[in-house]
Amino acid sequence: MEEATIGSRVSAFVRGQAVLTVSAVLAVVSMLLVPPSTDYVDYIDVRMLCILFCFMAVVAGMRECHLFGALAGRLLAGRRSMRALCLILVLLPFFCSMFITNDVALITFVPFTILVLGMAGERGGILPVVVLQTVAANLGSMLLPFGNPQNLFIYSRYGLDTGNVVLALAPYVIVGGLAMCLMCARFPTHEVHVDISRDRDVRSRGFLVLMFVLFALCILTVLHVVPWQAVLVITILAIALTHRRVLTRVDYGLLLTFVCLFVFTGNIAHIDAVSSALEGLMSWEPMLASLGISQVISNVPAATLLSGFTADWEGLLVGVDVGGFGTPIASMASMISLGFYSRTEGADTKRYLLWFTAANVVMVAVLVCVYLIIGVL
Repeated sequence: MEEATIGSRVSAFVRGQAVLTVSAVLAVVSMLLVPPSTDYVDYIDVRMLCILFCFMAVVAGMRECHLFGALAGRLLAGRRSMRALCLILVLLPFFCSMFITNDVALITFVPFTILVLGMAGERGGILPVVVLQTVAANLGSMLLPFGNPQNLFIYSRYGLDTGNVVLALAPYVIVGGLAMCLMCARFPTHEVHVDISRDRDVRSRGFLVLMFVLFALCILTVLHVVPWQAVLVITILAIALTHRRVLTRVDYGLLLTFVCLFVFTGNIAHIDAVSSALEGLMSWEPMLASLGISQVISNVPAATLLSGFTADWEGLLVGVDVGGFGTPIASMASMISLGFYSRTEGADTKRYLLWFTAANVVMVAVLVCVYLIIGVL
């Protein structure tokens, strides 16, 4: 009985942390090929990991204050057309993911959407709205250096300027956003009523103000205005002395995933055959190569793996961001939505995947067209 319990726990962990598990296996295998040495220390981008930790801790603090639920409640309560309701539900993760990452946006708004549409008697709209929310979160998170993990990694890895990153990605976000709104235009226009007044109150306002201050410090750290070491210490102390439990809600699995990926990609660079193959692939067309590899191993691992084989940061950045659309594993944030939807009453996973594939194929086609047009101009 005890062995069965341990086995079930291990199985549950592997399902819940699939990317971490695969990354750990890859790291261990690479260590057999390239024995551990002092070079391993140089593999790990400590600054990037610490900044990512601070952002996740601060956003977890904001969720603790019910900030995003209160924001959604104020925007959605009352009577409006079904089309307007769905558009707001889709735009919430689109804009919020720019600042709180695509993962957190979906963790926050997908369950909220399932609740709201259920209360409005519109359960049939849950599937298409959740699909478009997933597209919206992946799209909005592209814009800023700290919108998603791969952006933050590439920003740190290449020592980029924030303005250049925004300029490189803004055309994709704008055009993709317009395409997303056109998809929302297919929702019906009948009137619906939503009563979620009980979810409209922000909690612990003093702590929320502190989180906004820490969030500003995190942004200044990304911009190289404030030392990351100082912000790390301030963030940990401030949260530990006020709401300690928030620190337990940080996604440490993602941080450990990055450590494993750093070890794996660092070792890969020392294997001549693999290194030559990846270098040749990236010298062909960094954007399309990154997009394609993201479909198989997800865009975060693709970013860390391919960064060592190209100096074309823009091609890599656009490639892994656009590569977040496509297969369900192209962006692990997409798996969050699928998980929430599959647990809803009457969920049709096969139908969801059909809708998901159609919406993502359209978005990839639109964004690749943007890339080709920019290349011509």
